Amino acid sequence: MTAKLKLYLGRKILDSLKKKTTITAVDLKPLFEVSGAKQNIQMCISLTKLENYFGISNVSEILKIEPDDIIKSIQTMQDRANRKICFDIDRSIFLKEVVENGKLPSLNEKQKKIVVEYSSPNIAKPFHVGHLRSTIIGNFIANLHAHINNTVTRLNYLGDWGTQFGLIKVGVEELKYSNEDIKQKPLQLLYESYVHANKLAASDNSITERARLEFAKLESGSPKDIEHWKTYINYTISELQFMYNRLGVQFDEYNYESMYNAKHISDVLTKLEKMKILRSTHDGKQVARVSDRDITVVKSDGTTLYLTRDIAAAIDRFKKYEFDKMYYVVENGQNDHFNSLKGILHQMDIPWADRIKHIKFGRIHGMSTRKGKVVFLKDILDETRDLMVQRQLASPTTKVPINNTDTSDILGISCVIINDLKQRRQKDYNFSWDRALQVQGDSGIKLQYTHCRLCSLEKNSGAVAATGCIPDLLPENVVTDLVKELGRFHDVICQAEEQLEACILVTYLFHLCNHINKALKLLQVKSQEAELASQRLLLFNTSRSILKQGMSILGLKPLNEM
Repeated sequence: MTAKLKLYLGRKILDSLKKKTTITAVDLKPLFEVSGAKQNIQMCISLTKLENYFGISNVSEILKIEPDDIIKSIQTMQDRANRKICFDIDRSIFLKEVVENGKLPSLNEKQKKIVVEYSSPNIAKPFHVGHLRSTIIGNFIANLHAHINNTVTRLNYLGDWGTQFGLIKVGVEELKYSNEDIKQKPLQLLYESYVHANKLAASDNSITERARLEFAKLESGSPKDIEHWKTYINYTISELQFMYNRLGVQFDEYNYESMYNAKHISDVLTKLEKMKILRSTHDGKQVARVSDRDITVVKSDGTTLYLTRDIAAAIDRFKKYEFDKMYYVVENGQNDHFNSLKGILHQMDIPWADRIKHIKFGRIHGMSTRKGKVVFLKDILDETRDLMVQRQLASPTTKVPINNTDTSDILGISCVIINDLKQRRQKDYNFSWDRALQVQGDSGIKLQYTHCRLCSLEKNSGAVAATGCIPDLLPENVVTDLVKELGRFHDVICQAEEQLEACILVTYLFHLCNHINKALKLLQVKSQEAELASQRLLLFNTSRSILKQGMSILGLKPLNEM
C-alpha cells in the first residue's frame, strides 16, 4: 500500500548519510508513519528511532535531500516529546500508490515462527467469560501475525487433567448420573457434578480425599478410570467445537494437559533433579526456588501440577516448532505462574526461555444474561443473537430474510468481540448490553454496517471500478482525508503487532468508517459520468478491502448485507 514510498524514502535517507551500514531501506520501512495536517500528506520518521539505528542525532544531511517528483519538501517537526523528520509527499503519487494497492497483503520480509496458545478451557467446566477473552484476544494475535506473513501455529491447550476430575467422578457417583444422562447434556451435567462434589467437600473432608484418590488412580494409569476420563473428554469436545465454529475460531492443534502427566514427563523431572533445581521439603513435596519463593513442582503424593506440565509442554513445543515467540494468552491473575515457568526454564539453562511471553488481560465484570443468569457462554451468545433478531425485525432497512438467524448471530458475535477488543487488554471492564449493542456509536454493528454499505454500492451502482487511479478526477478534500486514513493501515498493523493491542486496530477502523461514511455522502457514484463513477468506485472498493482486512484480523466475519 505505502510500501514503495517508504522504501523510496528509506533509500534517500541512507544515501544522504553516506555512512557504511548493514541497515537497509527494508529495515527503515516500518519506522515511517503517514500523517499530515489538513490537506498535507506527510510520511514521517522519528529522530529517536533514527538515532537508535545510526547512533546519530544530526539530521542536517537528511534535510539536504533535494525535492523531486515524490518529495515536495522536508522539515523537522515536534510531536509531543517526539522530534521527527517529515517528508511532504506529492498528493497524486500518494493517491495512486494507496488506491491501486488496497488488496496487497502487508508482508513481513523477515518471516518468524509464532505459536499462540489461547482459549484453553477446562474439560467438563463451563466455557466462561475468561475463556471468551482468551479466545478473542488470542485469535486476534494469531490473525495479526498471519496477516504480516509470519508462520503461525494456533494451539488450544485443554485442561483435561488434575484433581478436578476426581471431584467430577465423585459428583457423578453421588448424583447417580448414568453415561447416557451425561451423553445428552455433557457440559451441564458434568459441571453440576463438579459443583455438587465441591459443596459436599466443604463440609466433608472424606469427599476431598476420595477425589484425590480418584485422580491418583488416573495418574497411575488405571484402565477403568482412564476409560471414564476419555468418555468425559469425548462428550465435551464436540460442544466446544460447536462454540468455536460459532465464534469463527479455528485451531491448528489441540493439546491436552494429560499429554504431560507423570509418566510422560519423567525425563523433565529427572533433569530438574540432576541440575539440583528441585529439593524435597519436610512434607514430601518437591519445590524449586524462583524469585526467593519456593514453588511446588511435584506434590507430596507424587502427582504433578499445572506448572510441571507447562514446563514439559514448553520444551516439547520448542522441539516441534522451533518458535521465535510463543504467546500464552491468559488472564492477569496467572502472572506468578508464568514468571515461575520462565524462571525454572532459565535455571535449566534453556536458551530460548525469553521467547515465551505471557499475554495478560483483565477481567469482564457483570457479563450475564438480562435476567442476571450466567453460567455458559452459549447463554450470552444466544441472547445477543435474539436481541439482534428483534432489532432487525424493527428496522425498515433490513435486507436479509428475517428468518435468517445466521446473520443475526454474526452481528451479535461481532458486537461481543468488538466490545471486548476495543478495551485496553490489561484493564478490567464492566460489560453493558446497551454499549455492546449500540447502533449509533462505536460498535461491531458500525463496522458491519459500513462494510455492507460498500458492498451494496459495488453491487448496485451500475458502475465498473477502474483498474488505475486518476488523481485529477478525485480532487476533493474528503478524498485526501480518506486516502490518508487508508494509507495509515500498515502503520496501525505495525503498532498493534508491537504492543499486541487490538484496541489500536479497532480505534483505527472506527475512524476509517467515519471517513468512509462521510465520503459516501459527498461522492455520488450512481448516475455519474462513467469515468468519474469508475474512479470513485475504485476508491470505495479499496476502502472496503482495507476495512474487510481489518475486520478479519479482529476475528469478525464481514457481512455483505444485513
